[in-house]
Amino acid sequence: NDSLPRQAVQFVLSISQSLFHFIPNGGKSNTSLIVSWAFFFSLLLLSLPAGAGGWSPLSSDGYQWLEVDLGERTKVTAVATQGRYGSSDWLTSYLLMFSDTGHNWKQHRQEDSVGSFPGNSNADSVVQYKLQQPAVARFLRLIPLGWNPNGRIGLRLETYGCPHTSDVVSLDGSSSSLVYRSIPGWSPTSGEVVSLEFKTLRNSGTLLEAAAAAGGGSLGLELERGKLLLLLRQGGTSSSEPRRLASLGSLLDDQHWHHVAVEWRGAHLNLTVDKHSERLSVGAAQSLDSLKPLVSKRNFHGCLENLLYNGLNLIERAKHEDQQVTLGDVTFSCAEPVSVAVTFPGPQSFLQLPGAMASASAGVSVGFQFRTWNEAGLLLTFDLPQEGGVVWLYLSEARLQLQIHKDGKALLELSAGSALNDGQWHSVDLTSGRGRLSVAVDEGGGGVAHASPSFPDDNRECRNPFDIFQGCMRLLTVDDQPVDLILVQQRLLGNYSHLQIDMCGIIDRCSPSHCEHGGLCSQSWTVFHCNCSDSGYSGATCHSPVYEQSCEAYKHNGDTSGHFYIDVDGSGPIGPQLVYCNMTEEITWMVIQHNNTELTRVRPAPGVNRHLVHFDYSSREEQLSAITGQSQHCEQELSYHCRKSRLLNTPEGSPFSWWLSGPGAGRLQTYWGGAQPGSRQCACGLRGDCVDPQHYCNCDADRPDWAADSGLLTHKESLPVRSLVLGDIQRPGSEAAYRVGPLRCHGDKNFWNAAFFDKETSYLHFPTFHGELSADISFLFKTTASSGVFLENLGIKDFIRIELRSSAQVVFSFDRPLDDDRWHRVRAERNVKEASLRLDELPAAARQAPADGHFHLQLNSQLFIGGTASRQKGFRGCIRSLQLNGVTLDLEERARITYGALCRNRGRCAEMPSGFRCDCGPSAYTGVFCHTEVSAAFKPATSVAYTFKGPYELARNSSAPPSSIYSDVTPRGENVSLSFSTSQSPALLLYVGSYYREYLALLVNKHGEEDLEVRYKLDSSREAEVLRSRVRSLANGQLHTVSIRRLTDSIKTIFNSLLNSEKWITSLSRVRDLLFIFPSSDSDELDPDLARLASLGFTGCLSVVHFNSISPLKAALLHPDSSPVAIAGPLVRSGCGASASANPYAAENKHHLTDRSGSVGSGQPLVNAIRTDSALIGGVIAVVIFMVVAGLAITARFLYRRKETYRNQEVKGVKPEDSPDFPFNNQTDSQDASSENRKEYFI
Repeated sequence: NDSLPRQAVQFVLSISQSLFHFIPNGGKSNTSLIVSWAFFFSLLLLSLPAGAGGWSPLSSDGYQWLEVDLGERTKVTAVATQGRYGSSDWLTSYLLMFSDTGHNWKQHRQEDSVGSFPGNSNADSVVQYKLQQPAVARFLRLIPLGWNPNGRIGLRLETYGCPHTSDVVSLDGSSSSLVYRSIPGWSPTSGEVVSLEFKTLRNSGTLLEAAAAAGGGSLGLELERGKLLLLLRQGGTSSSEPRRLASLGSLLDDQHWHHVAVEWRGAHLNLTVDKHSERLSVGAAQSLDSLKPLVSKRNFHGCLENLLYNGLNLIERAKHEDQQVTLGDVTFSCAEPVSVAVTFPGPQSFLQLPGAMASASAGVSVGFQFRTWNEAGLLLTFDLPQEGGVVWLYLSEARLQLQIHKDGKALLELSAGSALNDGQWHSVDLTSGRGRLSVAVDEGGGGVAHASPSFPDDNRECRNPFDIFQGCMRLLTVDDQPVDLILVQQRLLGNYSHLQIDMCGIIDRCSPSHCEHGGLCSQSWTVFHCNCSDSGYSGATCHSPVYEQSCEAYKHNGDTSGHFYIDVDGSGPIGPQLVYCNMTEEITWMVIQHNNTELTRVRPAPGVNRHLVHFDYSSREEQLSAITGQSQHCEQELSYHCRKSRLLNTPEGSPFSWWLSGPGAGRLQTYWGGAQPGSRQCACGLRGDCVDPQHYCNCDADRPDWAADSGLLTHKESLPVRSLVLGDIQRPGSEAAYRVGPLRCHGDKNFWNAAFFDKETSYLHFPTFHGELSADISFLFKTTASSGVFLENLGIKDFIRIELRSSAQVVFSFDRPLDDDRWHRVRAERNVKEASLRLDELPAAARQAPADGHFHLQLNSQLFIGGTASRQKGFRGCIRSLQLNGVTLDLEERARITYGALCRNRGRCAEMPSGFRCDCGPSAYTGVFCHTEVSAAFKPATSVAYTFKGPYELARNSSAPPSSIYSDVTPRGENVSLSFSTSQSPALLLYVGSYYREYLALLVNKHGEEDLEVRYKLDSSREAEVLRSRVRSLANGQLHTVSIRRLTDSIKTIFNSLLNSEKWITSLSRVRDLLFIFPSSDSDELDPDLARLASLGFTGCLSVVHFNSISPLKAALLHPDSSPVAIAGPLVRSGCGASASANPYAAENKHHLTDRSGSVGSGQPLVNAIRTDSALIGGVIAVVIFMVVAGLAITARFLYRRKETYRNQEVKGVKPEDSPDFPFNNQTDSQDASSENRKEYFI
């Protein structure tokens, strides 16, 4: 058989006080050494000359160990090793074992893996390791695994820790009990907390019961097959059937200490077993009246330690005979039976024992217990000397099989038991004698088989036709005599090889399960497997999604309309869902149905004032939220047909009907299909064509004829419609019908999210990627370069990197050129079982992880996209749809604030038949990378008007769906940005007017000095609201940048990339239908103030004008014939806005970044993990220079303002700069009457 490869794991340790210092005088021993040492604190250090000598056994092989008795149970937090003084003897790796009794050793584990500690590289250096989880034990055993090949095993050892104090009680499983009763009427205010440690050899038994007061039920902790169950009993009787709340832990019957904590606070309950926790919702907490054993099929047999109830040490109180604690036959110590187990870890493991000479009358008897995860393996074989045959006892398909072979033939076969690979201890008793053979499993409970074989007189061959056994055995008996395995270990009895004696090294690799998304975990001795059937996921741990994330992706794959499963968040927690993908139109629609999409009639019912309808969707709540968030546009039809049934009432009255939207219980909405959120209107009110002009809905006219209010709900945050409440249906003659259509969405924001990298030093960076146990990365790329790094994230030791190494290679080789300027898809995954990489639809390349190894991927630098922290060769080309663990990284957003992407200023990386380009359609810029500003020089006679078609006109003259009407021309807010330079003041810069004589105006006005002024009139019945900035000297011929952002009633202004204000306005907007950059001479639509100002015209420069998704100046200059623009006077393109090519939003975006550690725009990598002294010194110098420059700038500004103030005081009394009849001047007494009630906000 092949030898089993050695398994390793790294450890991270914690340190406390120096506990034990072992430096024997030089020399060698011919046996393993056991040192009994009373507890003391040593002040020596291993590296001092006083530490001469060390431990070195006579034989340097794999059967040596060093055992230390710490004198009492101690919390060990660190170990340190050093080679033998003045020699070439040192350890390169070793194992650590711990025990309370000197038997039943437990190997120290890190991250649930078994492995070794790295040792020394020479005889003098000290290597110290801190234990991530401190070990509490009295005995420590160090087992050498590797040593200097040019020397021998050699060691000096030091341990660190502190005393462990505890109160212990032993329960015998029959008459033992401990009952605590709280003070009557006492109730804790912060909830209930019970914690304890326990150890046992039995896999079943009730640990404790916590009973609530006044018959309020009880919580129970019960062991079942080595797992801990949390049970809830309702009512006051123990006969009621308990409800299982949680199950945690595994193999808890290993006679080692395990920590348990139950915390009940409010409606939440937390159960913790060792390092694993589970959070539950069970209802309000009640005061627990008592803690006691629960009468059940089997009581707990074992030891309890540090039993705490709400901070009270109950065992300590029992020792002091507290009246609240009642005891029954307990001892305050832990009596532990000695049970020596042996582990068979691999193919070379065997144990050979001498057997008694069997007489024809007495026969042979063998007994033992075993536990394993394997379905097959040879357990035992021995000769029958009288009959001349061989007995083979083995597992096959998890059943116990017995065969007698002679001359290579099976003379007898017996079978007993089933499912014996469950990890539990099973007993086997085999007897042979008087011509009869018997085998029993689990004392007959698992089955008994008998036979009377006959043996021909033939010669035989000895061979092993069965699989090897991997598992544990204990309580071995031969002819009713127990086998002393300690004598075997000391080579005084029998023979063995590659065994682990006095320990059971079984591991439950399925607790906790690493199978994700409901995959079923099964295991063998060395590995676990995940069954991903019907989960919607695939891979070694059921991590990778089987289905695409949107209908858009299916269409891109070449599919046609039909029902498809989509997984919106990929490998994230949201499961797949079945939707209908309509691909018959240019737009691909995702359709989610609910339980009633038909037109439904509603008639009056006696005693029913309101009709309530709830809609159940085919997708769950979290799936719907993810769909609407990921889609570019969503809509849902909402219709109401009425006859004498009012809908919303007047805006001043209470609504008769409403609907609930969004997740959870929903948010109340009082607008109808086709209107805007919060408007209390229907579509006809928005268009102004309701049957009764006094109302904003047709049905509110309350007429006896049938009418209807229908339209689309397009505000994604309010979708879908959860419930509908119809209120005016009870009056005589009232009739109504409603229809709520399916939820329809299109556009996948994640699928086309892209960035372009034009040179090797380009990069984008994001916060550290956290994928400790499972990490998947997927993206599409296209390039004409033959190499480059797609992605890199570094840690202290770990890292991840995906790299294009040549024109046909992405990390692993594939027989396909990748620099063909076509999109290629990369999917990489790393989990606890394997790492895999897949390119396009080619077979995946995979590399298996060791069964016991380093699980957690620990990264701490920033995540670099398109480049590396070490400035290796970066990637050149396009990357899109980049997802990490199902979360899409917003490359476009990060590209606006990082040097990495050259499709700037809202430009998109777009695919072409051959190559790629930057699509500048959504941008106010032009050029190859959307970086060239579009500017024009204006004269007084120049004006540009951009016309939107209003919804009232489109509804009558167009067949376009309503969604296209409202997508741009009915915004809930505006994003307006432009750059300007002028020497004129006052001057009108921009005007946006609506059909309802509502407007937004941006102007430079005079109030002492030139002010920036924003006027909003969003309700024709109210005066305009004025927001005035205190920015001065705007008409100085220099270029200034202005951004205005409004969302409902909140408005924010940004001037020259600095946030000036954030204010609230008092009304909501309606539909815009005209955007005037400069009003023409026909200014009938303007207010008189603005009309007089518009008549002056404008002289100066305008650049990169952007209104929501419209770039009117760009349309007028580059596409005047195909755009709805009207140009008056000379309009000449110029480079006057050259300095405006920076994105006006960039500074604000930089300001809000919280996950970066440096400045932006230099193109230099920023890595948190790489910190050098030169970087620190450079940073200090930069700060000093900045402070000096800032001080000089402040001083200069102060002197300049004082000079300007003196000049203004001289000029002010001489003569006014403007005519007194012009309202836009600095004379407060010349404001006309129309502006006296105007609200002003000084910014």
